[in-house]
Amino acid sequence: MRTVLVTGPGGAGRTTAAAATALAAARAGHRVLLLTGERGPVPDAVLGVPLPRTGADARRPWGTPVEAAPGLWAARIAPEEHFTALAGDLQDRGAALFDLLGATPLDPEELTELPGAEPLALLAALRAAHHEDSLRDLLVVDMPPAHEAVRLLALPEQLRRYLRRLLPPERQAARALRPVLAQLAGVPMPAQRLYELAARWDAELAAVQDVIDADSTTVRLVAEPGPAAGDALRPVRAGLALQGVRVDALISNRLLPAGSGDPWLAGLAAEQRAAHEALREEYAADGVDVLGLPHLGRAPRGTADLAGLAERAGLGKPGDGPARSAPVVEDHLATDNLLVWRLPLPGAERGGLGLVRRGDELIVAVGPFRRVLPLPSALRRCSVAGAGLRDGALCVRFVPDPGLWPRTP
Repeated sequence: MRTVLVTGPGGAGRTTAAAATALAAARAGHRVLLLTGERGPVPDAVLGVPLPRTGADARRPWGTPVEAAPGLWAARIAPEEHFTALAGDLQDRGAALFDLLGATPLDPEELTELPGAEPLALLAALRAAHHEDSLRDLLVVDMPPAHEAVRLLALPEQLRRYLRRLLPPERQAARALRPVLAQLAGVPMPAQRLYELAARWDAELAAVQDVIDADSTTVRLVAEPGPAAGDALRPVRAGLALQGVRVDALISNRLLPAGSGDPWLAGLAAEQRAAHEALREEYAADGVDVLGLPHLGRAPRGTADLAGLAERAGLGKPGDGPARSAPVVEDHLATDNLLVWRLPLPGAERGGLGLVRRGDELIVAVGPFRRVLPLPSALRRCSVAGAGLRDGALCVRFVPDPGLWPRTP
């Protein structure tokens, strides 16, 4: 299944762009599922149909889908129902452990959504759509605002890292003794349950990570063009690149018509067009399409408005965008006695970069975003000699450590 994640600065019109993208693909003959995490009335108004808030469960965290147009089904992600179902399932699975600890399980009426349930429900929705919905060939997701979306896409990898550090599978104490102890106690031992739960969570997170890392998953950015649009998008674009997620297109939303007789409106439209062209020039260098959604003079309502927007913007089935740019090791040993690790980071700026070497890992910071990257095996036997930003990529220079580097006979 092809996946397009739509995000952008708050108020840029993410929901409208996501719905227009999904409708254009459906009108082109594709089977589309549109998921939105927006809790307010905007998705209902944009699509022209109410999206139920009920029908979610622990496996499928969205409400009952509705057919918004031929080939297009839309649903609202329901964090509260998903959390309640998930917590109830967890209590049922851990009943023996709760009895052992003397804990009293919560009643269903006591289970209320906790902070953090919303991003977890959205990640669960990504996994469920790919593993349980075989009727669609395109998934479009109306994501949270851009900075939240980048952190959300980084969450599975971070949580898996925390699990491995806190509960490393290779250090399960007395693995052979646990079945004997469990038999004597009459219930599974807490440590065993804990590791089993950690393994289950790791598998779930790995499945979500596979969806995010897939070549068929891309991000579509939405922005209202203006003097600050480029500056607002660059750290987001660099953060997405740091996570290895591709941007397939940028949508300039609410473009005003040119040629107005009103000097104020004409000046604002000219400013928008100049910002739009600047974005087009910046992103075209990396093969990213920049599309324009016109301003209707009012908020879009219903599929007729969306179809008009999609047709005028040239939206269809989302393209693949530029190829995924993976980090590569460049060999300069013969000339400079260096190995260079090149990490593509389009949009990154020198002032927002940070590097920390810790053992066999490199911690890279790009503006407000950070990622821990394991070093390739060759670089683990080297020392960091410096780093620089060149042609949209972070180039980290490594010098072989004489005590670790293989000696030439």
